[in-house]
Amino acid sequence: MTMHAIDWAIVVGMVVVLICGALITARYARSVSGFLAAERCGGRYLICVATSMAQVGVISLVWFFEQNYEVAYTGIWWPLAEGPAMIIIAISGWVVYRFRQTRAMTLAQFFEMRYSRNFRVFAGLIAYFSGIINFGIFPAVGARFFMALCGLPSDILITDAFSISTFPLLMGILLGISLAFTFMGGQIAVMVTDFLQGSFANIVFAVVMVYLLLFAFRWDQVSTTLLEAPAGKSMVDPLDIGQQSHFNLWYFIIGVISLFYITLGWQGTQGYNCAARNPHEAKMANLLAGWRFRVFMLIVLVVPICVRTAVNHADFTEQKTAIEQNLETQTGGIYDDQEMTTQLRKQLRTPAALGVLLPTGLLGLWCAAMLAAFISTHDTYLHSWGVIFIQDVVLPFRRKPLTQRQHLRLLRASIFSVALFVFLFSMMWRPTQYVSMFLIITGAVFVGGAGAAIIGGLYWNRGTAAGAWTAMLTGSIMATVSVVVKQVPESAFPIIPLKYGWLSHAMLYCEGLLWHVRTNITGQELNFATICLAAGLYVVVSLLTYRKPFNLDRMLHRGQYRIEGDDSVAPTECKTMWEKLGFTKEFVGRDKLIAYVTLAWPLVWTAVFVAGTVYALNFDVSDEKWLTFWWGYTWFTLLCGIAVTIWFVIGGFMDLRAMFSDLRAARIDATDDGRVVRDDE
Repeated sequence: MTMHAIDWAIVVGMVVVLICGALITARYARSVSGFLAAERCGGRYLICVATSMAQVGVISLVWFFEQNYEVAYTGIWWPLAEGPAMIIIAISGWVVYRFRQTRAMTLAQFFEMRYSRNFRVFAGLIAYFSGIINFGIFPAVGARFFMALCGLPSDILITDAFSISTFPLLMGILLGISLAFTFMGGQIAVMVTDFLQGSFANIVFAVVMVYLLLFAFRWDQVSTTLLEAPAGKSMVDPLDIGQQSHFNLWYFIIGVISLFYITLGWQGTQGYNCAARNPHEAKMANLLAGWRFRVFMLIVLVVPICVRTAVNHADFTEQKTAIEQNLETQTGGIYDDQEMTTQLRKQLRTPAALGVLLPTGLLGLWCAAMLAAFISTHDTYLHSWGVIFIQDVVLPFRRKPLTQRQHLRLLRASIFSVALFVFLFSMMWRPTQYVSMFLIITGAVFVGGAGAAIIGGLYWNRGTAAGAWTAMLTGSIMATVSVVVKQVPESAFPIIPLKYGWLSHAMLYCEGLLWHVRTNITGQELNFATICLAAGLYVVVSLLTYRKPFNLDRMLHRGQYRIEGDDSVAPTECKTMWEKLGFTKEFVGRDKLIAYVTLAWPLVWTAVFVAGTVYALNFDVSDEKWLTFWWGYTWFTLLCGIAVTIWFVIGGFMDLRAMFSDLRAARIDATDDGRVVRDDE
């Protein structure tokens, strides 16, 4: 065991603070709208920090630790091209602003407003099943992560004749804490605890990076390790990654293209989508969310390159031996399949190394931050998928509304069932591919088709229910097949007996195609193919079935349908070019300064990306020059990240105080429960 008593005390202290924060919120979750959407009282900083933490999670860290261990700095360069897309999405409030205008509590509720009740139920089911399967590996990855980080044994000896397996016990404890927070105060508790965890974790991330870069490793040691990568798999020259089979240039290009399509498509954090005070606060929270990468993305870069240095550099032979012993303890004998064991080692390599590299005290802080990351994602996802099942699958079939008490009881029962499912799924799950690829494919089961229905529904009055059905079915079927194919172990091929003549040959051809997809097509590429086909069919089918334009003004509460006190802006109210770009009359005072500063970052780095790429294509840029650039990038980003962390923590606590003030003054509206009441009902 690598943890000292001091480390455990830090972890316990953090949990106690979070429990106190969750208990405070319990008195405010007395209504359905409070449990679902925090009475729509969230401010920009509170939502930004809390959502960012919910999206980080141990699972996301493992995702990027795996990726950046393989590609290092080259994984940073190509995403810099996302700058223009991020600017347009942020300043225009792409999808986020209009969705908040609908006042829908879930995405599928919006689907009922825009398309039909049947489509709401279908979309709710797809979102639910896609979500819980995607969520199903979170507890397993998280529990294994903590076992490797803390050096926990595979079994806990109770007596000489009786022991308990550490893996399911740890999963149960971690899920139990997350479930308790969600039960206490619904979205209010989730948002408050996620904010506290996010503020704490960002501070710890900065401290750990400073320690690793200044005290644990020298830059020349890191440089030597990175330069050992073979040609075509460079870790410093982004133009020399042609031999990367997974995280290659196409992986990042597809990521840029997908940004617009997937906005709000994934419903793992759906409670935050409807929790803002108004559409402008939702837009500002989304604008500020770009800053979360200043600390988060750097931590998932610095940590794996330092781990790679410890594993490969001659100066760290002793540490390498300890890391290998820890890895062997955590992975040996779990799976008979060598492929699964290899994937598990990749997942646990970084936590196993950090358990060796971090000193007492700092290891406790890191473990506490990782526990915060685990809880923040799990309580958010438990809330999201539990809520979606009741709101979008059960509620539409009821003609008589539930009482507030009945409704809250059903929501909690659904959330508990989600926790039980992911526990059992994690017990059965076997790692056969990178975590990132599994999450991308399973997410595409819903997002692959939902993206077209969301964008078309919010921005195109000719989109039809038939188009939405076609897109959703296409995306779901393609992604489901991809999930199944990717989960089939290598040892299962070949599976077709050659004794049925032409039928066997046809089936053998199909098997060969499936084998090609399994081994040569990445989850990212499958996801992109799904998106293209679903979006294209949505447009074609909508044009073929279009009868009359849909009343977007009514759905978005604009013009004659405006709600009293609503200050959102309709497109017809935008007169100047700046307003049409997104700088509407709602940008007052500091909002403009915040927008300019926030947008300056991607603009500057996009310019650096363009200039650097053009220069590197025309002149010989040595790896040593690239390393000098990356050293400057690392420290500049770290310093900016520290400043942004301080800024957001102060703003978040101000929002927190304002939210509790609004919650105390809020009046319960029994009709605000997520139902869509039509004129004929």
